[in-house]
Amino acid sequence: MNTFNPGYVVVEGPIGVGKTSLARRLAGAFGGRPLLERPDENPFLERFYRSRKYFALPTQLFFLFQRARQIQELKQGDMFSSGYVTDFLFDKDKLFARANLDNDELRLYEQVYTQLSLDIPVPDLVIYLQAPVDVLLERVRRRGIEYESMIERDYLQIIVDAYTQFFHHYTAAPLLVVNAAEINIVDNSDDFQTLVEYIRKIHSGRHFFNPLVAEL
Repeated sequence: MNTFNPGYVVVEGPIGVGKTSLARRLAGAFGGRPLLERPDENPFLERFYRSRKYFALPTQLFFLFQRARQIQELKQGDMFSSGYVTDFLFDKDKLFARANLDNDELRLYEQVYTQLSLDIPVPDLVIYLQAPVDVLLERVRRRGIEYESMIERDYLQIIVDAYTQFFHHYTAAPLLVVNAAEINIVDNSDDFQTLVEYIRKIHSGRHFFNPLVAEL
């Protein structure tokens, strides 16, 4: 069987799950380039964590425009020919919008989203990293970003549940669901290599990566 060497890979999951670090490693493994979110450029983000109600819309729109611009720049630069790995799926932007915006704001957001998403490419593979809320909170605490310390457990649970629901119905691209709670696919070379070998066998459909279950 021919191995799969994807040209456009997306790593997704809630904050603290390790998607950015994994995207960097996978880009190296597949000979592509990482395309990463730049939350530090969003001037509304810290204010959003202090007051979600008042700053949800500008925060969401900034990220929406930023992600659309990043993908368009890559398309113009023909980066698709060499492949790349991102730590965001454009489609999931609506997940946060629906969790944070009121009805009027959401209608405005969806009009903008519709225009920006007209020619967004479909990934060759989406990797969805899962972990329980308490694991995510601990990882967020360890990395020590000040404004992230304001993330409330209840809010993070809402986001985790929204991710679960979103990917339960996701069919646009091959999907690999990874249990990222107990294995270290970012820092452990054996765990990472096992994941890479598994990815190379994927051609279509929905798959689940949880090697600890097989070891029991």
